[in-house]
Amino acid sequence: MDMLIRPRRLRSSENLRKMVRETRIDRSSLIYPLFVMDGKDKKEEITSLPGQYRFSVDRVDEIALKVLDAGVKSILLFGIPEHKDEVGSEAYSDEGIVQRAIRYIKEKYPELYIISDVCMCEYTSHGHCGVLCSKDHSVDNDESLKLLAKTALSHVNAGADMVAPSDMMDGRVGAIRKILDDNDHSMTPIMSYAVKFASAFYGPFREAAGSAPAFGDRKGYQMDYHNRREAIKEALLDVNEGADILMVKPAMSYLDLVREVKDLTDIPMATYSVSGEYAMVKAAAANNWIDEERVVCEMAASAFRAGADLYISYYAIELAKYIREGKIG
Repeated sequence: MDMLIRPRRLRSSENLRKMVRETRIDRSSLIYPLFVMDGKDKKEEITSLPGQYRFSVDRVDEIALKVLDAGVKSILLFGIPEHKDEVGSEAYSDEGIVQRAIRYIKEKYPELYIISDVCMCEYTSHGHCGVLCSKDHSVDNDESLKLLAKTALSHVNAGADMVAPSDMMDGRVGAIRKILDDNDHSMTPIMSYAVKFASAFYGPFREAAGSAPAFGDRKGYQMDYHNRREAIKEALLDVNEGADILMVKPAMSYLDLVREVKDLTDIPMATYSVSGEYAMVKAAAANNWIDEERVVCEMAASAFRAGADLYISYYAIELAKYIREGKIG
């Protein structure tokens, strides 16, 4: 029998195609990014991310209920403080915006799994992901580790279920693992932004979080997008330092590395469909150039097909609906 004929038969029946589908997606694998801000009774649409908002803590109920009603159980929490300074002190304050939001959400929605982003860029007056050297204004890696670890501990003490360092300082996973272990949080997992590229796809996020660098760029600590071997090296280093989940970011243009890192490691794999990906789809859909729903489903399926176990997306709520309706998954 000519084996090339048989796959054509599978395409003749939608039910059969779903039965033999290789890549399957579950709502429990989706993570929704959520921005919280200082102030009261605030909900601000993010201009470059249509349909996405910044919420003050007292308005978080609206989005928390929407996420849970969709069947999404996990959020990735980002904070936007009113006060910023050279050392990002609001990042590790017990009364910081993220810490207050974690306590509020955990009290009202204990079933919601909170992953907190650990970085300094939203909190520093200069917008870099760590503290600066006094001489040349480069980022001081080792001094930054102390504050990043302190930030992670403050998030977990407030009730975060997982921490996700996104700063790309060398050694930060090990520093965070040590401080958590030393403070009776050895069971708290770390999702490392292990392979995070210096990407133009982050533009809308920097508006959302108010985190654009005041000078220079982040190429000194984020990765060169030309480099494959360096990406693998960074991922393996984070595994050795105690990361429980690895992430490749962005998603769409880096799925080759999602697959390669997945094949070389034995821990769960995440990828982040970042703000620029979302904004491009929204812009094209607004002009009727693409079918938004189908494109969103294809993008998600491609990430899981590449090897992702977890998918962080501004479309997480919509994707949960598409899964429920049998349009994907």
